[in-house]
Amino acid sequence: MIRRYCDARYVCPRFDFGFKRLFATEANKALLISFLNAILEGYEVIRDITYGRNEHTGMIKDSRHGVLDIQCDNERGEKILVEMQNSTQPFFKDRSIYYTTFPIQEQAIKGKWNFELKGIYTIGIINFEFSDMDEDPDIYYSHEVKLLDTHNHKVFYDKLTFFYIELPKFRKTEEELVTMLDKWIYVMQNLEQLEERPPVYKEPIFDQLFEQAELANLSREEYLQYESNLKHERDSQNIFDFAMEKAIKQGLDEGRKQGLDEGRKQGLDEGRKQGLDEGRKQGLDEGRKQGLDEGLKQGVEEGYQKGYQKGNQLGLQEGKQQGILQGVMTGKRDMILCLLAHGLSLEQIKDYLGLEISEIQKILDQEPKA
Repeated sequence: MIRRYCDARYVCPRFDFGFKRLFATEANKALLISFLNAILEGYEVIRDITYGRNEHTGMIKDSRHGVLDIQCDNERGEKILVEMQNSTQPFFKDRSIYYTTFPIQEQAIKGKWNFELKGIYTIGIINFEFSDMDEDPDIYYSHEVKLLDTHNHKVFYDKLTFFYIELPKFRKTEEELVTMLDKWIYVMQNLEQLEERPPVYKEPIFDQLFEQAELANLSREEYLQYESNLKHERDSQNIFDFAMEKAIKQGLDEGRKQGLDEGRKQGLDEGRKQGLDEGRKQGLDEGRKQGLDEGLKQGVEEGYQKGYQKGNQLGLQEGKQQGILQGVMTGKRDMILCLLAHGLSLEQIKDYLGLEISEIQKILDQEPKA
């Protein structure tokens, strides 16, 4: 069953006080050994550890120092660095690499030395997700990192190993816990929310864990330290959440402004293009219509002028021809009338003019033109 911080039964193991109470004291080193063996399963079985100092200074004056949550040596003298990081650290990988430089440098021997080093294990338990890893969270909540040869993908150096456990990616329920690593990670996630020890935690080592984690077993001084640490962690988280919310709002405002500017520019460009296309189309339609009207009007006028000129020319030619014919007919009629006046008969006139009597009669029947 789950309960909240305000009436918690157990300490929070992700905060500094709870983590160091459970794992960084000589009295509870069995808890740390069990946790480390769960993480290092397949590498070795640690039977004993020796706590070392967790604060390190550089090899030269004024160099930076580093403070680890836990540093210890196993029975073979190999170095084990453990850090619990509860809040987001954008350069946590860089930080863990930096911390490994201290136990490396500290192995240097004055005088003659062949540079042989003891193995180093760096373990990072983080309560956030790496931003550059998007694998399936059900598979890749735990990362093992070594120096590899990029050509053949084989381990190039086996004395430097990094383990990273992303707590938010661990999604198993109590009923799904099988391995010791499952149980330790679940405890790291949920201990302060548990009302009682889950039945699945049957191993004797968890007797010590739940006893040491119970708030009722803290002295007054320890309880005050825990409350102070809890307040500090909550304040830090609130500051982080507020800064994140503010950053998101600023990003949203800036994004909205940039989007508005870009949208306006794109809209202007698209509007100009559409307007140009539409204007060209409308101009083409109106120009065609106006051109058709004006062309028709001009065509009619030009056709009229050309038709008038052609008709006038044709009329003149036809009139000239008709005038000539009329003149010829009039001349023939006057000649016939003159011959008749001199006493010639139609038969004589026929022979004289070479016309048929019917043609002579037709000429005589026509009225003379004025």
